[in-house]
Amino acid sequence: MPQVRNPILPGFNADPSILRVGEDYYIATSTFEWYPGVQIHHSRDLANWELIIRPLNRKAQLDMRGDPDSCGIWAPCLTHDGSNFYLVYTDVKRKDGSFKDTHNYIVSAPTITGPWSDPIYTNSSGFDPSLFHDPDTGKKWFVNMLWDHRRRPLLFEGIALQEFDPVAGKLVGPRKNIYQGTDLALVEGPHLYKRNGYYYLLTAEGGTGYDHAATLARAKDIWGPYETHPDKHVITSKDHPHAALQRAGHADIVDTPDGRTYMVHLTGRPTTQMRRCVLGRETAIQEVIWKEDGWLYLKNNAPVPSLWVDLPAERDDKPYWSTKHYTFEGGELPIDFQWLRTPEPERIFRVADNGLTLIGREAIGSWFEQALVARRQTHFSYDAETVIDFSPEDERQFAGLTAYYCRYNFFYLTVTAHSDGQRELLIMASEASWPVGSLRADMLAEAQSVKIPNEGKVKLRVSVRGKELQFWYAVVGEDGKGEELKKVGPVFDASIVSDECGGHQAHGSFTGAFVGVAASDLNGTAKKAVFDYFEYKPVEHKSDRYEI
Repeated sequence: MPQVRNPILPGFNADPSILRVGEDYYIATSTFEWYPGVQIHHSRDLANWELIIRPLNRKAQLDMRGDPDSCGIWAPCLTHDGSNFYLVYTDVKRKDGSFKDTHNYIVSAPTITGPWSDPIYTNSSGFDPSLFHDPDTGKKWFVNMLWDHRRRPLLFEGIALQEFDPVAGKLVGPRKNIYQGTDLALVEGPHLYKRNGYYYLLTAEGGTGYDHAATLARAKDIWGPYETHPDKHVITSKDHPHAALQRAGHADIVDTPDGRTYMVHLTGRPTTQMRRCVLGRETAIQEVIWKEDGWLYLKNNAPVPSLWVDLPAERDDKPYWSTKHYTFEGGELPIDFQWLRTPEPERIFRVADNGLTLIGREAIGSWFEQALVARRQTHFSYDAETVIDFSPEDERQFAGLTAYYCRYNFFYLTVTAHSDGQRELLIMASEASWPVGSLRADMLAEAQSVKIPNEGKVKLRVSVRGKELQFWYAVVGEDGKGEELKKVGPVFDASIVSDECGGHQAHGSFTGAFVGVAASDLNGTAKKAVFDYFEYKPVEHKSDRYEI
């Protein structure tokens, strides 16, 4: 079989849940505070994947206004019971500290593209829910991790099991804590399977950082007791700091029609001395085998994930390396793009024949309503550019191009105005992002602001080459032709836009880098900015040590 290089879903695609229905494979991944919720990719061969839908796309299903960074949709689970698709998910309203507000829901649909139902609320006792359809009894079982705010400092109580009644639309019967995990702790991400008379429970442990792992346990009875795998962890990079794929864990398994078994798992690819994963947590795949002892093992190099894996087909890498030029036509936002939190996108953007119009709302760091539309960074090096038509009246109106992780981590080249009305370019960034050392404070101040004509469009570009980020601009004339692009601002450390610099404690930042456009009007007058197009161009660069 052809060898394919991991990850299969590059860029921010965390917590994969995989499903096969007939000849079709689907992977659902977390989207956190990005709207619409849950990404579902489709494949016929496990090697080539296409994003086909984000099913949580209306207010009745999901409203994340006020959800903090890295909250929102955690660890969805996609299943099929022979008739319908089921998707279970958590909407996290608070995560930091001892208390977590984690509301779990179930939606269903006759086909993968919908229509997806309004949600059924199940519980709020923990996160990472999944649904298991018992092939022998026909019962449906709901599992999620249990959170105990008294159990400091770990707080992870174990894995809860309870029956779900689809007719009544609720959990019924007793709830039991069926597995407390291993000494690695932080047990979460449960998935149940049945094989050869055993119930298998696959969990995630060790947090989401460099100690992450997937642990397997089994029992003859669904209620337990569950015995742990003889090697404890079926996949982990925690004891192999030089492996290409790090942070391996949170896994799910699927069988192929010819009897092979594959495991998908999240992973991260650090690229700097500080081990920062700019692309966030990605989805990789490994072939696994069932041995005579009835346990599952990685086929190669267990338990360390392999960069290369045998798959049924070769991957076509041309789409991955092609330039994406988005012209924002037809009234619909291209599927590559998402926005933040709100189920009322008409209040923050419109797609029309003249391009993408952003309606200036709150600041770029708002947790409620901000006009920010972006796509994932899927390469370590790239160029992204746009042309903006924006006439700000003062310094409280600004719009432009952003490399964005969260409210704590972003770089933002804006068209704005001085208090006297003179239009200018201004670079905004999280405080920790500004260079230090040889760049004196007065030089930094000069670098932040560049006066530009009060009329006309402006071309904005960001160039990322590994850990280096540089902004560029050019004034566009009435004939549509622009000046030669000029550098603006210093070279920034692009690796700051990463999980490891997300402004939270360890295991607290979960998304990945985006690049896109934004607009704010802190005067509250909803000033509009129009973007003619958006272009994302992958660039092969020597610093891309782990590039696929």
